[in-house]
Amino acid sequence: MSLLRSLRLFLVARTRSRQQAGSFLLQSAQPWHILQQAGPRLSSSASSKDLLMKLRRKTGYSFVNCKKALETCGEDLEQAEIWLHKQAQKEGWSKAAKLHGRKTKEGLIGLLQEGNTAVLVEVNCETDFVSRNLKFQQLVQQVALGTMLHCQNLKDQLSTYSKGFLSSSELSELPAGPDRNGSLKDQLASAIGKLGENMTLKRAAWVKVPSGFYIGSYVHGAEHSTSFHNLVLGKYGALVICETSEQKANLEDVGRRLGQHVVGMAPLSVGSLDDEPGGEAETKMLSQPYLLDPSITLGQYVQPQGVSVVDFVRFECGEGEEAAEAQ
Repeated sequence: MSLLRSLRLFLVARTRSRQQAGSFLLQSAQPWHILQQAGPRLSSSASSKDLLMKLRRKTGYSFVNCKKALETCGEDLEQAEIWLHKQAQKEGWSKAAKLHGRKTKEGLIGLLQEGNTAVLVEVNCETDFVSRNLKFQQLVQQVALGTMLHCQNLKDQLSTYSKGFLSSSELSELPAGPDRNGSLKDQLASAIGKLGENMTLKRAAWVKVPSGFYIGSYVHGAEHSTSFHNLVLGKYGALVICETSEQKANLEDVGRRLGQHVVGMAPLSVGSLDDEPGGEAETKMLSQPYLLDPSITLGQYVQPQGVSVVDFVRFECGEGEEAAEAQ
């Protein structure tokens, strides 16, 4: 009887062991089945992450916004970028409307020179902190490029130099450039949305010269950046138009010195070499004491250089704001 009982217990234990082994085999097979199903998902996840990183690097928008853009556009990178810009523009216009009227005393002057053409632009913001932000500086670059493109598209036959100015409203309507959609006012709204300060496209000036003329230039407090190519940024800027009978090696240096004088002495007109120093002549460039050597006039410095100063443009960042507040 005990043997029969022992045999029965042995058979029950064996049956249970087989059942547990079968269950274990089924369980161990399940993860492999799941992994096979998860393979494409993992691959898809990695691909989505790559797209997210690319969109983030290309646009500079936050990861949250980039992820939303990719989800909205079905992982289409190009469409996601367009969607992001449109959303930023909407938010920018909304924020611009809220911030409109706030004082914009700070900002930057931008100088861009290409061949026989040069432009000066002024873009303003509320604080000096924002003026040092790369996104704000990129806006100044875009305004300078838009102004340069406008100037180069003017069909004029130059027998002498030409000079022009663009008001805030005229600047706003200029195309943003070959690599941007919309107008400069759209770029402005986008920058306001990103940086959260009121900003204005204040003004621009351009100069074109034919052979026999030279454009001297200077920016005070200049900041050079490889990302901005020929653009120079600062708080003061000047363009000086000179006529010369021959191209001399020192023309660039002379032009820079003349620009320094215009920035530092703030003349109101060129005047002539015959003007006597003193009195009203103090506002005339050629009769002013030369900034870098006050023992002589600017005219006395210029004469031996073989150039004639015919015109100039001077921009000072925030110029006119104090007068406007006083009125």
